Amino acid sequence: METRELGRTGEQVPTIGLGTWEIGAYANESERVAQVRALRRGIELGCSLIDTAEVYANGRSEEVVAEAISGQREHVFIASKVSQRHLQRDEVIEACARSLRRLGTTYIDLYQVHWPNPGVPIRETMAGMEELVRTGKIRYVGVSNFSVEQTADARSALAKSELVSNQVEYSLVSRSAEAAVIPYCERERLSVIAYSPLARGRVPVGLIPSEVCDRHRLTPAQVMLNWATRKESVVAIPKSADMRHIEENASAVSVRLSKEEYDAIGTR
Repeated sequence: METRELGRTGEQVPTIGLGTWEIGAYANESERVAQVRALRRGIELGCSLIDTAEVYANGRSEEVVAEAISGQREHVFIASKVSQRHLQRDEVIEACARSLRRLGTTYIDLYQVHWPNPGVPIRETMAGMEELVRTGKIRYVGVSNFSVEQTADARSALAKSELVSNQVEYSLVSRSAEAAVIPYCERERLSVIAYSPLARGRVPVGLIPSEVCDRHRLTPAQVMLNWATRKESVVAIPKSADMRHIEENASAVSVRLSKEEYDAIGTR
């Protein structure tokens, strides 16, 4: 699996990770088992960046992740997110403690503010984040769904730690991040974590030249992931609980396209 540096940390994370939105929302035991197996298969294939959040399935997503990583914690990079409802300093610390219990681990690799909350000063939130770094509960601080201005404010609010990433929606059909967020992150060496890189399953086949698929023996979905991660600053976290899709996603960056091919994608 291709890897990318996380911000300026020197930490290498896989270009294709595992998103877990809706994972944990199972109807029966067989669905839960299938979700765990899918995540474990992804880890086997090198997709060892697993992104979750306290709000996903009311915490059950983190519990499924805990089962999937059991016995191999040192081989995975866990990212989770604190809800915008819990951004006061003490609330951040308490939310992290709950996530740690659900995840069955003593630390979270990347802890992110899920959404900005204009009702809570960002310095208040980042004070909680820095306390978590100081006590070893988290390793790195990130944000999610932040504008350039909000990201800059979050960086300024950190006294001793660095902000390493911004998680935003980014795909071939959702490109608003290209206007300002991605260029800013590239300049400042922040990682962009692209969620919904497959547009929630709505792969726009008409925007993907069939000759590119044929030339590289890639499916349209694989080309879509390959395109989304063409910049060094971007990693992607497609969500799937289907074993076949997990395997398909994991091999999406086994080859790289030419600049001309990337430019041709999305122009039809």
